[in-house]
Amino acid sequence: MPVDPLHSAARPSRSAPSPLSSGSEAYAVEVRRSSRRRRTVSAYREGERTVVLIPARMSEAEEKRWVGVMLDRLAAQESKRMLGDAELADRAQRLSGQYLDGRARPATVRWVTNQNTRWGSCTPAEGSIRLSHRLQGMPEYVVDYVLLHELAHLLVPGHGPRFWELLDAYPRTERARGYLEGVVAADRLPHLPAARSE
Repeated sequence: MPVDPLHSAARPSRSAPSPLSSGSEAYAVEVRRSSRRRRTVSAYREGERTVVLIPARMSEAEEKRWVGVMLDRLAAQESKRMLGDAELADRAQRLSGQYLDGRARPATVRWVTNQNTRWGSCTPAEGSIRLSHRLQGMPEYVVDYVLLHELAHLLVPGHGPRFWELLDAYPRTERARGYLEGVVAADRLPHLPAARSE
């Protein structure tokens, strides 16, 4: 049974870009190699696709890793347009309709600043969902996963097989869980003093 990270890239094709989801939008990814580019990697949206610019000498493994990094950075930048509580509630309604047949109907969905050890929580008896303010600025698919996780708790308490079956419908569950686990792991790393130049 999966561990619940709330409490504790696909390979792009240059000739036939593959659609990758960012939040509710799908973008084709196009990788452009440049012999003039030495070390830097950049990415931007161009209409319905995401263009990732990389050095020509980069290996396929490095390309795959950097495409994932740049997609996450773009998604995080886009989600920094702060969602208010009303937009969060609309998003929850959309997710419920798309992945839970509209069965999860929260009475309230809101951001809170007093949840520092959990990403989200819900009170099924009240139909209330609360998301930690720490999610603000994270990629949209991560916020969607946490919202969907709490929506599923309105239907199934606990983290048994029935609960995880509900989340299986969301295609970015594993990626979102990995992202959150990475954030938790990074928070636990000791903070090293800045290097001094002699």
